Amino acid sequence: MDRLIEFVVNHYLLVSALVVLVILLIVTESRRGGRTLSPQGAVGMINRDDAVVVDLRKEDEFRQGHIAGSINVPFDQLDNRLSELKAQGDRPLILVCESGTRAGPAGRHLNSQGLDSIWRISGGLNAWRGEKLPVVQQ
Repeated sequence: MDRLIEFVVNHYLLVSALVVLVILLIVTESRRGGRTLSPQGAVGMINRDDAVVVDLRKEDEFRQGHIAGSINVPFDQLDNRLSELKAQGDRPLILVCESGTRAGPAGRHLNSQGLDSIWRISGGLNAWRGEKLPVVQQ
C-alpha cells in the first residue's frame, strides 16, 4: 500500500490522466445505451414529450404488470420489430426492463440502428414500483 501511494505521488500526471480516461469511458458508454431517467423523470417525459415506453421483458412478465401505455418488445425480438420502433418518429423511446440490466445493451443496439432519442429508466420496473407508481395487468 505504501508503494502504491508513493507511485501515485511520484506519477500524479499519469494517474490523473488514467482517472480522466476512465470517467470519459464511463460517460461515453452510458450515453450510448441511452441516458438514464428516474421513474419520476420518465413520467414527466411521457406527459410532456409524448414519449413511448418500450418494455423489454418477455410477454408473460409483461402481462403480470407493466407501465400503462407501454409496448412490449422483448429484448430478443428487437431486430424483428425495429421497424415498429422506427415508426414512432421523433418521439423519445424510454426503455424499461425488470432491473435496468437489459435496457443498456438494448439502447446501444437501437442507437447503432439509427434511433437517437433513447432513454432508460434507472433501476427498471423495480424502481418504478419502488416509487409507488402504477402498473397495469393484462
